[in-house]
Amino acid sequence: MKKKKILDQAIEELDLNDKVLTTLKENNIIKVEDLWILKRQNLKSFGLKDSDITQITIKLQLYGLDLNKKIY
Repeated sequence: MKKKKILDQAIEELDLNDKVLTTLKENNIIKVEDLWILKRQNLKSFGLKDSDITQITIKLQLYGLDLNKKIY
């Protein structure tokens, strides 16, 4: 899938666990792009644990993306 296309997808596309999805949605993170532009510190401020953030990082990397707007 092309990078731009995945950025426009809903965060559910990343197949994150329900707790992480709920937390992200409560903080108005709806699209992958909303998540991709964040830093780890932003996610921690939402109350996510390091293990949750690691899960997000791995799922993004599967699409060649990383937090803080990095593309591989």
